[in-house]
Amino acid sequence: MSEEAGFIVGVDRQAVMRRREVVSTVLRRGAWATLVIGAAGIAGGLYVLITMRYSGLWPFALLLILAMLPLVVSTVLALRLDAERQRWYAAFPLQEVAMRMSERGLELACDGAGYPVMLPWGAIDGFRQKKLFGQYMLELNLAPGVGATTAGVRGLDQPAVRAVVKPSPLLHPIGMFLVKALDQPVHVIDQALQHYSGGKAAVRH
Repeated sequence: MSEEAGFIVGVDRQAVMRRREVVSTVLRRGAWATLVIGAAGIAGGLYVLITMRYSGLWPFALLLILAMLPLVVSTVLALRLDAERQRWYAAFPLQEVAMRMSERGLELACDGAGYPVMLPWGAIDGFRQKKLFGQYMLELNLAPGVGATTAGVRGLDQPAVRAVVKPSPLLHPIGMFLVKALDQPVHVIDQALQHYSGGKAAVRH
């Protein structure tokens, strides 16, 4: 990040690495479990088709096979997502600073992003603290109508940032920062937000 003076929130590297490993492990285990179920269903359907092809059960076997195919596809997609995420981590080393607040605005680091996100204070409402998979996260709340092309905004169009800020119109954002991975408590971050933004931004619960 830049050397501009301001309030800095650092990163607990060990906590972040543990979180990455847990997320990756859960994703891979879920993918392989889904594959096992799908493969078992397809194998059962093929068995019925081969051994009972002259009975009236073959349409049900065919339907079972078709129903299991999406599970196999979802496994491939999940493993591809995990592989892409690992490539991001390898390409972009973990930064030591999570966020920096100054009169200029809010500067944020994001896992897998090539450079920090820069947001003027008028572009954000602050953060919302929420619980996800048993862990408290800080979710970035942008002001209405703010996007990657908004004046003064930089870095929102990076794939890694889009994945945590607004993954798609059908999905809810998953949060930018694991609270226990930050070296400042939430109430102190809230005070700094309100101070530098002139009361425009805060941590909401």
